[in-house]
Amino acid sequence: QVQLVESGGGLVQAGGSLRLSCTASGLTFSSYCMGWFRQAPGKEREFVATISRSGGNTKYADSVTDRFTMSRDNTKNTVYLQMNSLNPEDTAVYYCAARLTIYSSILYSDDSAYRYWGQGSQVTVSS
Repeated sequence: QVQLVESGGGLVQAGGSLRLSCTASGLTFSSYCMGWFRQAPGKEREFVATISRSGGNTKYADSVTDRFTMSRDNTKNTVYLQMNSLNPEDTAVYYCAARLTIYSSILYSDDSAYRYWGQGSQVTVSS
């Protein structure tokens, strides 16, 4: 069965950095567009970043542009989210998601487009 397992979350002070990882199994990883989403307490889940199958295209939410970088290593079935200059508003559970696609460059920022989801990783930024 398909599994997405996030890791790398934790507690960090404002201005600090974290790198999340998401390792997939049970699927042909290079055939999937990948996304990161987050959900803060009392708020709806929101888009953070997405990366194409090939890794050549990325898209970010305005709130994280220039601070977060998404990448992937198809040889390791893993995507990463490098998060810099963190602030308390970034506190949330972060989820990775996978969407099968035949298009190598397509991106999906709508969570309804994704089929598979990880269990989430808590990121807490203290002020």
